[in-house]
Amino acid sequence: MTAADTAREAPARPAGYGLVRRGRASFLVHRRSAAVTAVLAAALAAAVVAALSLGETATAPAEVVKVLLGRPSPDELVVGTLRLPRVVVGLLVGAALGVAGGLIQTVARNPLASPEIIGVTHGAAAVTVGAMTFGLTSYALLPYLSVAGGVLAAALIYVFAWRRGIHAARFVLIGLGFSVALRSVTQLFMTKGDFLAAQQAQVWMTGSLNGRGWEQAAPLGWVLLAVLPAVLWCSRAQREVALDDDTATALGVRLGRARLGLTATGVVLASVATGAAGPVDFVALLSPQIARRLTRTARIPLLATALLGALTVTLGDLLARRLFAPVELPVGVLTAAIGAPYLIWLIARSRTGGGA
Repeated sequence: MTAADTAREAPARPAGYGLVRRGRASFLVHRRSAAVTAVLAAALAAAVVAALSLGETATAPAEVVKVLLGRPSPDELVVGTLRLPRVVVGLLVGAALGVAGGLIQTVARNPLASPEIIGVTHGAAAVTVGAMTFGLTSYALLPYLSVAGGVLAAALIYVFAWRRGIHAARFVLIGLGFSVALRSVTQLFMTKGDFLAAQQAQVWMTGSLNGRGWEQAAPLGWVLLAVLPAVLWCSRAQREVALDDDTATALGVRLGRARLGLTATGVVLASVATGAAGPVDFVALLSPQIARRLTRTARIPLLATALLGALTVTLGDLLARRLFAPVELPVGVLTAAIGAPYLIWLIARSRTGGGA
């Protein structure tokens, strides 16, 4: 058989994809997505080193790398004990919010459908602030209470939005209504509880990594590890959700089950991230759409979205600490300052007929 015959018999690869072989196994890789993911990973590593280096006292990047690699360093206390837990929480929160936003936007088929817009984050916040205001729990249990609040809010939204299926526009509008109502409930809790606890809850509501340590990172990490198999399943289920109802029915795809699975996974991720750091707004809204535009893929790339979310929170927290030092801003203030103009642009573009 000639080389020309072999080329004719080989299956054609989609444009933009490359074939990677590992032993007997082979798989297709989207070249642009792989390049974007590599660049985001490198940028995230640089941001982590910068966040660990800069503070009231500067630390040389070489010493930061030594601490991260477990080598002896005179700056181990500052980097490993004081700064590293906060950075780890920021990484996990950003990645969780990014993936949560990507999954919910995939189900709703709407770039405006993120956890903070449709009320999931506010459901988590209402339960968490209620517990904080009335002194019902410790900070270590807040991520678990947030999951309960987020799941409850999402279940109510899903029930009210269901009319022989989930329509994207109805899903978002009902979520917006629940978001306003749950925000009012949160404010009610803050006015009726203990004054000092209410002040702490007010700071938490802005979305802050200040004072976050391993007691927040540990439960957040365990929950995300438990959800990881579901996220891997979601990366494949995105293909099914992209189908319209008629096509899915003709192919025998259980579209309702796939949508429910993606929504539930996104709700858990957003809720546990909210419990760890408070409502860090607009990360879940921005990350999926920016990642999709960078990779130019038909579906939201979850790995690139997770890296972009982690990068956004890490850089946002670094800027919040250093822009007005010694005054420290909550990271949620920085992400809101960036995300609000983007949301306005997205709405304006949709109204003028631009693609989202």
